[in-house]
Amino acid sequence: MRIVNFWRDHEVRLGILIDEKILDAALAAPLLPQGQEWYFHDALSFIRGGDAALAATEQLLKQRPVQALLRLDSVKLAPPILPSTILCAGSNYREHNEEKASSPTSGKEPEFFLKTADSVVGPEEPIVYDEKLTRKLDCETELAIVIGRSGRHILKDQALKHVFGYTIVNDVTARDRQVRRSGDFTWYELGRGKAFDSSAPLGPCIVTADEIPDPQALTVRCRVDGSIRQNGSTADMIFDVATLISYISDAFTLEPGDLILTGTPSGVAMGQSPAPWLQPGQLCEVEIPEIGVIANRIVAEEPGATDNR
Repeated sequence: MRIVNFWRDHEVRLGILIDEKILDAALAAPLLPQGQEWYFHDALSFIRGGDAALAATEQLLKQRPVQALLRLDSVKLAPPILPSTILCAGSNYREHNEEKASSPTSGKEPEFFLKTADSVVGPEEPIVYDEKLTRKLDCETELAIVIGRSGRHILKDQALKHVFGYTIVNDVTARDRQVRRSGDFTWYELGRGKAFDSSAPLGPCIVTADEIPDPQALTVRCRVDGSIRQNGSTADMIFDVATLISYISDAFTLEPGDLILTGTPSGVAMGQSPAPWLQPGQLCEVEIPEIGVIANRIVAEEPGATDNR
């Protein structure tokens, strides 16, 4: 099942993607027995509804009321969820780990950092190029885990039971803020280097976990203006999806709707010479074929946006 959010009548609505159409779930919900409408209030309500929400949706898909079906190309997609917490794994692909400056813990234990919901943009929304923040803007294609069941200290062999589904995130990074050097010493600042406006394009949909039985068998790609930048496999992860969930849950109680980014494969601009940093006007597309493609154009920040700084 593929879950989307889309704009209609100046509000974001929950939809189910069916080929090239979207089922407006809230509009179709009155066909269900009374008391089930709340599942379709928003993506978080749907995720919290668990198996009952999925079963209710299957009933709607069997009926497919014509009045609730919209053409995909007639609407604008929004991010499929606005997570309260975005937990991001760093240095989690073997080849990518080799193309960056390593630390004593690189590859030995999972590394993670945070982004906020303020960083999220949806399909076709701009990635803002702000020269006051960075001139070394980079992109990273990542498989993102959408948590479906809460848990703390989750055992690795139980971890995948806590997954609702998967989506794609472009972990946009300001490399000159992230990687800092002084002489022979290199360190990472994961504040402004990772979390800023439009640094987390997310979408185009959430694919439920039953459609991705093995998250370690997915192709992960990035294209800039049509040219391949990254082309890797989740099989190259140092710490797999289950390990990341278990590890992070030792620090945080994971809640429905939380997002875990799983790291990026090699091919980022930082690892190339000369580095092809993202520039205004370029189109960045990140793809996992089983989920889809999210495309965002790089747009220079408008001068007026800096007036109050």
